[in-house]
Amino acid sequence: MRTTITLDPDAEALVRKLMRERGLTFKQAVNHAIRAGLATEVAEGGFRQRTFAMGEPAVPLTKALALAADLEDEELIRKLDLGK
Repeated sequence: MRTTITLDPDAEALVRKLMRERGLTFKQAVNHAIRAGLATEVAEGGFRQRTFAMGEPAVPLTKALALAADLEDEELIRKLDLGK
C-alpha cells in the first residue's frame, strides 16, 4: 500500500538511526518499526496499566455510598448555616 505520512522529528530520527544501523531503506525501516511496535503490543495482550499496593483503605469501602451521603449532608448543613 502506498501512502503519505508525516513523522514527528523524534520518530524520523529513530527511523533514520535504524536505517544506518541495519542498512535498511526508509520503507524497510518504517515497516520494521511498525511491525516491532505492534507485535510487542499484541504479544503483551494490549495495554496494561501498572498497579501498586496502597494498603488498607482509610474508610470502609463497603459503605461508600453511605459515606458519600453523610459528607453531602454535612456540606448542605454547613451551607445552610452560612446562609447560602
